[in-house]
Amino acid sequence: MEKNRYELALESLKDIVKNIYEQMEMGEIPSMELPARNKYNIKLDLKSGVWKYGDSKITRTAKKIDGAYTLLRTMYMMDFIREMVEENKSSTLRELYYISEGWDLAKFHTQDESNKLAEDLEIITKFLREDFKLRPEEDGATVIGNITFEEINRKGNPQRINCRDDVGDAGYAIPYNVEKEKLKIIDYDADFVLAIETGGMFDRLVENGYDEKARSILVHLKGQPARSTRRLLKRLNEELNLPILVFTDGDPWSFRIYASVAYGAIKTAHLSEYLATPTAEFIGITASDIVNYDLPTDKLNDKDIQALNAELTDPRFNTQFWKNEIELMLKLGRKAEQQALAKYGLNYVTDVYLPEKVSELGI
Repeated sequence: MEKNRYELALESLKDIVKNIYEQMEMGEIPSMELPARNKYNIKLDLKSGVWKYGDSKITRTAKKIDGAYTLLRTMYMMDFIREMVEENKSSTLRELYYISEGWDLAKFHTQDESNKLAEDLEIITKFLREDFKLRPEEDGATVIGNITFEEINRKGNPQRINCRDDVGDAGYAIPYNVEKEKLKIIDYDADFVLAIETGGMFDRLVENGYDEKARSILVHLKGQPARSTRRLLKRLNEELNLPILVFTDGDPWSFRIYASVAYGAIKTAHLSEYLATPTAEFIGITASDIVNYDLPTDKLNDKDIQALNAELTDPRFNTQFWKNEIELMLKLGRKAEQQALAKYGLNYVTDVYLPEKVSELGI
């Protein structure tokens, strides 16, 4: 029988344990090697278009007491993961932190320590923490549109759900694990996916029936999107060849939400190839929109200005489009929300703004 991702991930962890055991058996001080996780070892890979770690490595070794404690915690964490996989259980990252209270000398002092160690295991094994049965605190957002998923429910049985006919106004809730073993795409009828930053705008588009009018699948990003949301967007793009359009507010922080969908984030550089969709297009509010649509605005604050200036040197925004829009926003000194479009009525966003934006992309 073919092994599932959980079993394969567990085998990868066992290889780490075996390697450390062999080092000790040979009388060597045990150690683990992994990429250096700092800004100097992260680069935007031009070929794949996503963030990746460079060649710089660090070694976790038991030569010093802090390193020994880290390796001890690593062994405890891997044993805990083994137990969950074998018993078909899962744990949130927060639960993992509290469970370590029973690990004596191996307990974590902060949740940040346990979170980073879970990320280390992802980097070393090239598996997702979801494959280790570790769930994030944040959940995925929701989907509305004519697409049918087959999800393995909590009883282990497949259940088919159409994200238009079988859900309420809130939509289909994206599970924390959206890999094929958990979530299969059965059927769909849509021309593109619209990923929406805010809940208010998502609700507006749902109420206006935009998914039916525009033959689209609506995905609520819920602000900075969870990993499961970004992973699902990538699957919809790669497996169904659907364009991903990102609709956000017009400010530097929303621009970074788009960048995390398209190119990945520095924090998850080791997973960019799983999470990022480099072909994603931005159709959110721009500085040009503020001018062309005469939108209500707010004044940029000092942090906004600092973030915009940083984006001018960010390789993810190294295009003439972004250079022009960021410089214009700095010149205007103003930012705008998606819902500023309501100035022209509740139907304006679905009857005028989005059709114009989408048609510019040839969809």
